Formats: sequence, structure tokens, C-alpha cells
Amino acid sequence: MPAPHVLDFVYVIVVLAGGVIAGFAPFVISDIFRPRTVNKKTMLTYECGMDPYGSAWDIRFGAAYYLYALIFLAFDVDILYLFPVAAAYDRVPGMQGVLELFLFVGILTMAIAYIWVKGVFTWAIKREEN
Repeated sequence: MPAPHVLDFVYVIVVLAGGVIAGFAPFVISDIFRPRTVNKKTMLTYECGMDPYGSAWDIRFGAAYYLYALIFLAFDVDILYLFPVAAAYDRVPGMQGVLELFLFVGILTMAIAYIWVKGVFTWAIKREEN
């Protein structure tokens, strides 16, 4: 039987190999199933199997959509930090846990207030003039 530290290295190598395979598998699979065109550039999509209609280049999204998405991601990740606090709430002595929780939520609230004051949540209304 191999030494325990050698077995640990085998586990690490297996996990690393699995990660590399999981990272490159989408590239290999998409290369296998992509449409074959030789010296011909195509603008057609092949994701869902339906024929596309119209041009995808004509659609314009406002930057506000991306700002909302970034704000959502930032605060969604911050909220994940509250789960360990809730799990370890009974292990913290006295009011220290409550104060740290309110400090964290207060900083998040100040960030939302700052974003609100900067005008990120206000949408510019575009009116078509005839």
C-alpha cells in the first residue's frame, strides 16, 4: 500500500485532470458539432436548431441593463456572506455578532444609497420625434 502522502498527490492529480477535462470539454464538443464551412464566413446561428430571422446586429441594448446586471451580481455575492453569519450566529458571544451584522448591512445600504444618488436607477426616457 502506498504512503498516505503519495495517495494525497494522486487525489490532487485526479482532481486537476478532472478540472482540465471539464474546462476543455465544451470547446471539443462545440468543435465536433459546429457547422462545417470551408472558406466561407457565415453569420447564421447554430445554437437552438431554428432558422434565424432578422439581423442580430440591429438590436441595441442600453447601458443601464448592464449596470443593473453588475449591481445585481455585486450585491448577490455580498448577500452570500450573510449565510455564514447566520450559521455561526449562536457561537459569537454577546452583541458582537449583531453589531458586525449591522455594520455589514449598513455598508451595503450606503453603497445602494451612493448608486441611487449617482442616478444609476433613473432611466432616461427616449422619445421618438416624428
